[in-house]
Amino acid sequence: MAVLSHQHYPLKSLLHPVPTCQHQHRSHNVRVTTCSASSSTNLKPGSNPNQLVIEPRLALSSTTSTTTAAKSSPPLLNDPALQSTWAHRAWVATGCSTVLVSLVKSIAAAASSQIWLEPMLAGYIGYVLADLGSGVYHWGIDNYGDESTPIFWSQIEAFQGHHRWPRTITRRQFANNLHALARVISFTVLPFDLLCNDSTIHGFVSMLAGCIMFSQQFHAWAHSTKSKLPPLVVALQDAGVLVSRSQHAAHHRPPYNNNYCIVSGVWNEFLDKQKVFEALEMILFFKLGVRPRSWSEPSSKWIEEA
Repeated sequence: MAVLSHQHYPLKSLLHPVPTCQHQHRSHNVRVTTCSASSSTNLKPGSNPNQLVIEPRLALSSTTSTTTAAKSSPPLLNDPALQSTWAHRAWVATGCSTVLVSLVKSIAAAASSQIWLEPMLAGYIGYVLADLGSGVYHWGIDNYGDESTPIFWSQIEAFQGHHRWPRTITRRQFANNLHALARVISFTVLPFDLLCNDSTIHGFVSMLAGCIMFSQQFHAWAHSTKSKLPPLVVALQDAGVLVSRSQHAAHHRPPYNNNYCIVSGVWNEFLDKQKVFEALEMILFFKLGVRPRSWSEPSSKWIEEA
């Protein structure tokens, strides 16, 4: 914030009539109010009548407007916010390690007991529930909370920015995109790695945790053009193993209230046809009086910029 310093000027040169200014005359006091409101002048008793003291006044900072402008602008191509740091890489490596240990323990226990069906079925259930979980979480972040929401504020802000500039996610580096989920997975899966040896439990945990941690990468692939994706990823998308580009594209078109799931998208059709999220929104509204963003006309924060 800028502060105007004390300066002394001849009284006569400052008291000429100015059409856009207002003058108030009081005993031993003269106040000149300028249009910019950047300073005030006082003629104090006992002071030199030929001089006018310019008192310091705080000027408004441009920080707020600069921050607002930054939030309304898309990230630059080489924006550091899109690049991975060593801390990001460390968390992703830790998350991957805990998931891999769980998977190995599941395979080893299944091989030892010669029981393969149960851990494989548990793994499949984990994969299916990961898609459902991604949809519920995505729906919640999209519709509720703001920058003042504890814990989740950064994710809410990021998802709002994602709706304005959806292709930005394709320019995020791998660890930058996954580190937040990897951190949660690391602390969640580690106790299972240390305390559990059951093949079925590890089959479920490893698949569920792995799919959740990589869901943001599946999400990024759903925004990429087919020509830029590895052939294996394209094949998995076409087979419905990973959420497809066309299915997720529907989420970024009006009314912005469908196709929330981003792992495989297998739950999207059921959830949308049965209006599950609409029912949850009604319950929250009548119980808590909270309106979801999907009930309002899309604001500029949610409309994709060209």
